[in-house]
Amino acid sequence: METSSPSNLKSINASASNEKMASNNSSSTLISSDKLSKNTKTLRRNRPGTKFENAYQYPHISLEELDSAFALQEYLQSLIRTDKENIDALVQLPSGQDRESWQYEHLRQLCLELTFLVVQLSTECTRETCPEMKADEWMYLCAMHQAPIGCCAIDYIVHTLDAATTLLNSHRYFPSRISIPPSSLKHYQQIARRLYRIFAHTYFHHREIFESFEASVKEIPLCVPL
Repeated sequence: METSSPSNLKSINASASNEKMASNNSSSTLISSDKLSKNTKTLRRNRPGTKFENAYQYPHISLEELDSAFALQEYLQSLIRTDKENIDALVQLPSGQDRESWQYEHLRQLCLELTFLVVQLSTECTRETCPEMKADEWMYLCAMHQAPIGCCAIDYIVHTLDAATTLLNSHRYFPSRISIPPSSLKHYQQIARRLYRIFAHTYFHHREIFESFEASVKEIPLCVPL
């Protein structure tokens, strides 16, 4: 019958102890990883070097999961990324939210996306080709001066978009994005009416650009943080 020497017993005990510690460490690692997977939130940012076609590919998030001051903006943009052609879902007022604040976010988003249209127009809509701001037979004067005057179409468009953006970011008229002062609601119709003229001019006088822009809206995410 073979017997183990004291040195061999120490070696066996040390090996068993090491295996037990490794097992405990492995269990701890699994537990820590499990906790991490449950507690980790999706980082809703584009990593440096992300290609445009791969941008903003993080999953849709419900409004209840958003706790920032810009929750409605983030939620609207998430809806657009998820299904930009589902108009009913895009305009549906979220439960428990203020209707005026929801309309405000839509106006901000419209201004943001119109900047992409202006870039396309700038190659064709010039002072020479469109000396007046017209939509079919209608002509519009630019109200962004001390007195309304006639502007070439591209200047009218830029002035109108700049004015709408400035107004929507004004702390005087819109001090909060959570609650809109009743006195500021009168600006909604004015902004929407003037922005509509940009679409009208493009449709009647730059039909190819209008159709190209419509197609690009269906293919690429235009919603980015303001």
